[in-house]
Amino acid sequence: MRVSITDKFLWDVYNFLQGAGDIILRPYPTMANTLPGPKNPLLKKYQREGGRRQFNNLIYYLKKKGYIRINSLKGNSALILTKEGIDRVLKSSFKFSETRKRRKDGKYIMLIFDVPVKNIKARNLLRSVLQNLGYKIFQQSVWICPFDVSEKTEKLLQMYSLEKYVKIFLIEEL
Repeated sequence: MRVSITDKFLWDVYNFLQGAGDIILRPYPTMANTLPGPKNPLLKKYQREGGRRQFNNLIYYLKKKGYIRINSLKGNSALILTKEGIDRVLKSSFKFSETRKRRKDGKYIMLIFDVPVKNIKARNLLRSVLQNLGYKIFQQSVWICPFDVSEKTEKLLQMYSLEKYVKIFLIEEL
């Protein structure tokens, strides 16, 4: 499966920020001192691979779609990953993960959720990411998965404060 340059770039920025601890500390993670990017090896890599013009087009596209913002912080340019950007990263995160491995114990993960209608965006995001993680719909709001993706599922639920709407079970057979 081919990964788009947009997804790859956002994924690299997300990993960079997560390593720096910015994802947890701020609602919108920032990548300070990055543009034009002489000090940052991540952005330098993208400039080198595609050329300066293609890199500028990528940044323009990401800003236009609302995935990133460029702000001035303390006199320097900073790249800020927006909520939409994080959503895009989470939706495409399956493309970057290792091959899915079935649980060694042969059990299934069952996830039951009841997200209120007023949070329809969160519900749709949850469904999309569950599908990308390998969950299959069993009933309307009951999903099952034979793969070992419980850590990623819990991380998603915590990031979007959906724990109160979701119950996760480990079942032996269907």
